[in-house]
Amino acid sequence: MDRQVKKEGGKHLTTLEESRYTKAKPADCALVLGASVYVDRKPSPMLKDRLDRGIELYKAGIVKKLLFSGDNGQVEYNEVEAMKEYALKAGVKKKDIFLDHAGFSTYESVYRAKSVFAVKSMIVVTQQYHEYRALYTGEKLGLEVEGIPAEDVTYRGQTMRDLREVLARAKDMGKCMYEPEPTFLGDVIPISGDGRKTW
Repeated sequence: MDRQVKKEGGKHLTTLEESRYTKAKPADCALVLGASVYVDRKPSPMLKDRLDRGIELYKAGIVKKLLFSGDNGQVEYNEVEAMKEYALKAGVKKKDIFLDHAGFSTYESVYRAKSVFAVKSMIVVTQQYHEYRALYTGEKLGLEVEGIPAEDVTYRGQTMRDLREVLARAKDMGKCMYEPEPTFLGDVIPISGDGRKTW
């Protein structure tokens, strides 16, 4: 299972320079997957690198919008709000920032991108070890996907993440076979519209 997810997901990995998307034909969005946020609402190094890559794609014109998907399951913990604030400081237009407050897992983030935000084509932004599973899921759910990983650095605790990822790949492979609905769905908010409706 692990090999299959890596093989199939890996087919969609690329770089900014080699992406099939261009200013003339941009992807609907970059799906930037959430990660830890500190108490002061500052993104963790891993999340910061994801945000920097997503913003780079946006400024290069190969994605129209940024879809930030993360955990806001508790009032006091809000990944996507921190992501939004970081992007605004970097000069991203308010209308181009969409927030998915119920991205509780990789599978749910990808499912909701398609079902809630009506995304058809997207560039997934996360670290490379995580890209395989996200891209595999996107392909199986019928999305046009590419993955452009965040900067390749080693983060504290990466060995444990790699071990957990093997199990997560098997789990999401099973989900892709049966396509269970995520925890929350809701009204459709097309990615082609104004992102401020999701704040």
